[in-house]
Amino acid sequence: MSETLPAFWAVIPAAGVGARMAADRPKQYLQLGGQTLIEHSLDCFLDHPSLRGVVVSLAADDPYWPGLRSASDPRIQRAPGGRERADSVLNALLVLHEQGAADSDWVLVHDAARPNLARSDLDRLLSELADDPVGGLLAVPARDTLKRADGNGRVSATVDRSTIWQAYTPQMFRLGTLHRALAECLVADVVVTDEASAIEWTGLAPRLVEGRSDNIKVTRPEDLEWLRQRWSARS
Repeated sequence: MSETLPAFWAVIPAAGVGARMAADRPKQYLQLGGQTLIEHSLDCFLDHPSLRGVVVSLAADDPYWPGLRSASDPRIQRAPGGRERADSVLNALLVLHEQGAADSDWVLVHDAARPNLARSDLDRLLSELADDPVGGLLAVPARDTLKRADGNGRVSATVDRSTIWQAYTPQMFRLGTLHRALAECLVADVVVTDEASAIEWTGLAPRLVEGRSDNIKVTRPEDLEWLRQRWSARS
C-alpha cells in the first residue's frame, strides 16, 4: 500500500472468561497454531509500522498473561479489566492518556479472541478512515436470511438483510471521542456491546468498512476447530 497510513494505538480488552467455550481457561488463552489466541490477535498490530503502542486490559487475578512472551514486550502496557467490556476499554484509554496520547490520536479496539485479522484488512481500515470525521469499524454484510423471533421461539418476521451488517473488530475512533462516549454511556447506565454502539449513542454514525468474513471471533468450540482446520490447510 503506497499511501501513508495514520499512526495509531491499539487496545485489547481481555478480561472476559468466555463461558460459552466451556474450557479450562479464558478463551483468549486457548492454543492455535503454537500460540494463544491473544498472541495472534496482538501480532497483526505489533508487526505494523504505524503502531504507537498497545494496552491490554486484564483481570486482576489473571494467572496466564505473565507466562506469555507478550507480557515482557515494552510496546504493550497493562490496564485493569472491568466488569463489562466498556469498563475495560475505558480503563485502557486512561492508560493511554497517562502515556501522553492526545485526544486526536486514533485508537483501534480489537477483540482478544479474534486471531485471524488480515494485514490487508487492517491497512484498509486505516486508509479508509484516515480522514473520517467519526471513525468506523470492520464489518461484513449479512449473507443469510435473517429471522426475528417472538417470545416463544417462533418466527415473527423476516428481516431485510440488505441493510444488515455484522460488526467486527478492529473498531477505530479518536481517543477523545471514544473516551467521552464510553464515559457518558456508563454514567447513563446505557449497555453497549461494542465501541461503535457508544459512538452511535452520542448521535454520531460510524462508517462501515467491509472486511474479510474469516476475521471471526472465537466464541464456541466449533469456531476454534474451524480456525485450526483452516490454518492447517494453509500451512
